Amino acid sequence: MPRISEAVRDERRQQFIHAAWRCAARQGYRDTTVDDVCAETGLSKGAFYGYFDSKQALLLALLEEDADEVDSVLDGLDAKEVGSAERLRRFTRAMLAQGEDPAHVQVRADLWTAMMTEQAVRARFAEVVQRRRERLRSWIEIGIANGELEEIPANAFASLLLALADGLLLHGGLDASGFRWANIRKALDILLTGVVRK
Repeated sequence: MPRISEAVRDERRQQFIHAAWRCAARQGYRDTTVDDVCAETGLSKGAFYGYFDSKQALLLALLEEDADEVDSVLDGLDAKEVGSAERLRRFTRAMLAQGEDPAHVQVRADLWTAMMTEQAVRARFAEVVQRRRERLRSWIEIGIANGELEEIPANAFASLLLALADGLLLHGGLDASGFRWANIRKALDILLTGVVRK
């Protein structure tokens, strides 16, 4: 039987990942089955297991894709000629934009649930969060050093911003009518303005 090319393999794997995002948006990742994902792609279970050895492996792939998107945001902000406060503001806005995507909200909520019981998910997510925290901390430290930001514990403030983003996504998933994202953005802008040195 002829082997498929690496490009076709990558494309088929991505089909399963995109299908999982769509299923998660409709019914939550926890309630999505491998059969659901296969039906969404029109591909077989045998094909699925050629790319993922378990549903958890698929969840880790979604986490990787989500992490890659955030890393792209961080890289893009690093390349911009803007101050630390503006970098932090743009980062928080990008994270809040995920709250308007039901798939991201569902997968993030299910991810937090999985972290309580699945060590591989917990370890990978902890690694991702640590990498983000280090990047934000470096922006904050630069802002403090150049006099743009108030003297604020950099690691603590980075952790606060990350926790706010994740917490808001979870709260948005819990009760979509609990707040308006436009108002959250406004409140966070005011919060960030508060750490800018006058």
